[in-house]
Formats: sequence, structure tokens, C-alpha cells
Amino acid sequence: MAQAKPKFYLTTPIYYTNGLPHIGHTYTTVVADTVRRYKRMQGYEVVMTTGTDEHGVNVERAAQKAGVPESEFVAQMAEAWRALWEELGVPADEFIRTTEVRHARTVQWLFKLFRENGFVYPGHYTGQYCIYDNAYVDVKPGENCPDCGRPTETVTEENYFFKLSAFEKPLLDLYKKNPTFIQPETRRNEILSFVEGGLRDLSITRTSIRWGIPVPGEEPHVFYVWFDALTAYLSAVGGPEYERRGFWPADLHLVGKDIIRFHTVYWPAFLMAAGLPLPKQVWAHGWFLIDAGKMSKSKGNVVLPRPIAQVLGMDALRYYMLRETVFGQDGNFSFDALVTRYNADLANGIGNLSNRTLTMIQQYCGGRIPQPTPGHTESSANTLRTMFRPTIWMVVGNAESGDKGHYNTLQFSSALQDIARLVSHVDAYLVQEKPWVLAKDEAQKQRLADVLYDSAEALRIITVLAHPVLPEATKEIWKQLGQPGTLEEQRIDQLDWGQLKSGTRIGTIQAVFPRMDHQEAIGRMEAMESETQKPVAAPAASDGTVASPSGAAAQTAPEKIAIEDFAKVEMRVGQIKTAERIVGADKLLKLTVDVGSEVRQICAGIAQFYEPESLVGRKVVVVVNLAPRKLRGVESNGMIVAASVGPEGRPVLAAFTEDVEVGARLK
Repeated sequence: MAQAKPKFYLTTPIYYTNGLPHIGHTYTTVVADTVRRYKRMQGYEVVMTTGTDEHGVNVERAAQKAGVPESEFVAQMAEAWRALWEELGVPADEFIRTTEVRHARTVQWLFKLFRENGFVYPGHYTGQYCIYDNAYVDVKPGENCPDCGRPTETVTEENYFFKLSAFEKPLLDLYKKNPTFIQPETRRNEILSFVEGGLRDLSITRTSIRWGIPVPGEEPHVFYVWFDALTAYLSAVGGPEYERRGFWPADLHLVGKDIIRFHTVYWPAFLMAAGLPLPKQVWAHGWFLIDAGKMSKSKGNVVLPRPIAQVLGMDALRYYMLRETVFGQDGNFSFDALVTRYNADLANGIGNLSNRTLTMIQQYCGGRIPQPTPGHTESSANTLRTMFRPTIWMVVGNAESGDKGHYNTLQFSSALQDIARLVSHVDAYLVQEKPWVLAKDEAQKQRLADVLYDSAEALRIITVLAHPVLPEATKEIWKQLGQPGTLEEQRIDQLDWGQLKSGTRIGTIQAVFPRMDHQEAIGRMEAMESETQKPVAAPAASDGTVASPSGAAAQTAPEKIAIEDFAKVEMRVGQIKTAERIVGADKLLKLTVDVGSEVRQICAGIAQFYEPESLVGRKVVVVVNLAPRKLRGVESNGMIVAASVGPEGRPVLAAFTEDVEVGARLK
């Protein structure tokens, strides 16, 4: 019987639905995805959670401004977030929405435990409230929020209070017993100072707003947004039945530095009050700054990820964010630095090394990995081998020495610097050995084989080491190297020199990071950025369904379109022939659909609401002129139209009350 894999659970913040993701949100999500990939390459069963925080006064007001019900507003926003993460290649294993029934059940259960354990009581609150941070703040009426600098509002209402003051000593004991619970050290010191200054009881319900999870039997009380949102980490992996899934407590919460207090003071105190296990670590990263200021929608200085991904590729953005900034510190963003880093490190670095190494193997070795001299790969005189082994240990750790390695300590910039040094060392090795000269001398044939084997083996190791950060490019290099299986199956913690198999036929060679004209690339990204930030119509879902057309994608009403624009969308009547679940994708079904002229394979995000067998024979509306795309590795050629209903955004398939011919066009 196979031994069960160890489990690892990590989370991003549950993002607030007051706009679409910018690269600040993307940074946290990319870090989480990088950790997830790395831990899977260590042999872990990993769950990464992200999601949307959909309650509170901001949402209530934004929905009113848009002229739609709150449920429709947040359903559209949640789908837009989910779709973008899919598009950027960082989809969550669990996407939790705070309007979901499973989440409300967990919040109410946790409150019940507080009550049973004597940690909540009724009271009244009068004071200043910041709607932007969803936080009560200790300032006078008329003063701005001390955290974000924006105006506060005076609030007087009946609340339930949580006895946070009772957890001052338990929290300090936690920080002392587990000094790595809060990272980095600067944030730990900040929180220690805050708690040592004394804790006041915390309001966890509100009665002045209605858009929230109700307190059972205590209407009009609804739960306060931070108690609500933090609980999503638990509801995503089972809620009251968390032990059954086995992923709680969380191994790692990733957050921005501005919300560290909520995650390292309030959240552990809530869990202590309920008698539940505490997360193992909270890591707070810095901000990406534009002109030395925090990126903010209200300031109008946000940078969106999609234009960058479309011009340079998502791997370029991942690399820039993780290489340019020491994790935990603030970083500066500029298109100029991004393109410079792309050309220097990716196009001229790993991209160039891959192309030149494989091209020489194709030209001089008949397209097969050469056979080195017996004993060559183990020789201490092998200069690449002697450098690579200690560098592997620096990046991924060494159990014998106790060195944790850069990836394990989230020092991504250091890991990428070490990988870049390996690339430079191999480039220098090729210049020194001159295989293009060796190839002209028959007497140097075996030396040529040794040099090119070493170069290919070095490329293999670099590819494995870089995969958590550069997933798409490394997959392509792996394929070009002719390596079997997937990179996800490679045990990065067992990586060593000499594992490349001679005689393997390489694949088709093509550039993975083509060099970009500096000014042209910047111009394209800036133009797309400007165009993208204009008000647009509600987004379509990425999971094979179309969201309800009556919702709002942002805090502005959708722009009117002409009949010519609508005519571009071709919708036809289809009939579902087969339906099955996709392994590892709880929300997706794989369908084959007859659209009259052909049978299409389409992925639809309806698995939580429709049983596969109930769909066979059903007629549906299909958008047939969408470009094919892959969802969880499965190609989807079209989109099933559905409405988004209720607070959960439940998909309801469009249907017909009369018999309609398969293939008929909708007009």
C-alpha cells in the first residue's frame, strides 16, 4: 500500500471585491503558486486557497451605485477574479467566496464556540470607522484613518464584542514559544509592540448594515467583515469537519504587511477562543511601489497583470516580481526595469542557454543526448558537477547539513540569483570548451560528447530548479530536452548531478524567451494598460459558463455596445452527448456537445451543481466562436451559457421551452 503524502496548506488573503486584481494582488498569488509548485515537487499533497471577501459596507454601497443587488454584484466580481487567476496560470485549489453557504455555516459555528466558551458579550459602540480598511480606528471625529489616510465615519450601534483582551498573555506566549510564527522579523517586532501595549475587546458584529452573514437568532446583527473573512481559511478546507480533510491547521498564511495585525493577533485569538489549532506561520510581504507610493485604485496608479502577461508572458512577470524584490520588503515597479530584467536574465540567460545547448546537440550529436566517458559524470574534475551540487543545496536545502535552502525560507530572490549564476557558469564553460571547435576534430569526438552532456545535464538541473517560478518556460525546455514525464513529478529535493539519460532524443527546438525590443515592448504594455483600465462590460467566466448579464463587473455600469459588436458572438443550440468529471478539478465537468456541424469538447464550471449523468441529452446554448483554451490541462472549445443565481453565484443553464433543432443559431 502506497504511503500517504504529507499535507501542506497555504493561503493568500481573501481579496476584497472592490475592484479587479492589480499586480499587488498578483504578487501574493504568484508567491503562493510558487510555494505550491515547490512543495508538490517535494512530494507533498498541497492545497492553496484564495477567494473573495464579499460582505461589508463597501460592497453594499458599490452595488447600490451600480444599481444591482449585492448578490449579483459580488457574483460578477468573484467570477472576474477567478477568471483572471485561471488566465494567468495561478488558479487556486480552493476558491472560497464569503457568500457561500459552507462559509456562513463555519462562521456561525465559530461564533457558537465563542459563546459556549464565554468569549463574546453584547454591547454598544460609538467611534470612528474606516470603510476602506473595514476597521474601527482610534481617532477623533473628523480625523482620517491612521493606516490609509482616508476619511473615517462616526458609527453608533449595538454589537457583539469578542474578549480580545483575554488573549494578551496567550498571544505573547505564542510569539515567544514559536518565534517564526510571524515573519519577517520586522513584522514580528511590530506585532509584539502592539500586543504588549494592551488589547481592547473587539466588535465582531454590526447592526447598521444588512449585507453580511446573519447572527442566528440575533437579527439584525451581521458578522463583522474581518471575523467573517478570516474564517474563510478554515471554511475552505472543511469548516466544522476540518479534521476529515486533514489540511488544518494552515502551514502558511501569505498576507500584505498592511493586514498583518488581523492575521497575527485577531485570527489566532479567535482560534484560541474556539479551542482550534493555530496556523503554523504568517508571512507578510511588502508593497510594490509606484513613484515611491503604494499602489492603490483610489490613487489611480495601479498596474494590471494582463497586459504584461500578453506582451512578455506570465513567466516574465513572475520572475520580475520574485527576483527584483527581497520577499518581505517593499519593491519598486517600472516597465523599464521589467523589460530590462526580461532581456538580461531570461532572453539572454536561460533562454539563450537552452537554445544554444540543444542546437549543438542537434547539429553535432544527431539530436540525441551524447554518451559521456565512463566515470566522467562522477569525476571530481568535472567543473560543472563540482559547482552544481552545492548550489542545488543552497536553493532547495540539504538534510545532512541542516541548511533549509532559499525556497524553504521564501527567499526567492536569492534562489533566482543562484540559478542565474549557474546559467552564467554554463555559458562560460561553453565559451571555454568551444564545442563548435571540438566538432571539427574527429580526435576530440569524445571530449565533445562530455562537454555537451555536461551542458545538457546542467540545463536539466536549472530547468527543475527554476520550475516553481517559471512553470511555462521550463515545461517547454523539458519537452525540448526530450525528458519523460512532467516537471511536477520531479523530486526537487532529490535532484543531483548525473541523472540525465544518454541517447534520449531531444524535441523540436524553439525560443522560450525571444528577445524583445525594449521601447516597443514598453509601448505595447502601456497602451494595453491604458485600454484595459477603461470601463468595460461584465466579464465572461473562465470555467466554461457565462455569468449573468445583469450584474456589474466593476463599480461602473457596463458600457453600451453596438449591434455589430453583439453580432460577433456566435451562439448555437447544442446537445450534450457525454459528461464526466475532471480529476483534480472539483468544479469542472468535461462535456462533448453536438453543435450541429461538429461535436465539441467543452469544459464547464458546473460540477458542484449538476451531476454528469443528468446532463446527457440536454440542449444548451453554446458560444462557438471563442478561441480554444485549456482549463486544468483540458482543452475547451466553446462556452456553455448560464445565469449566475443567488449569493453563491450558482450557475443555472439556459434552456428552451420549445423543441429547438441542434445547431440552430441564436440571434
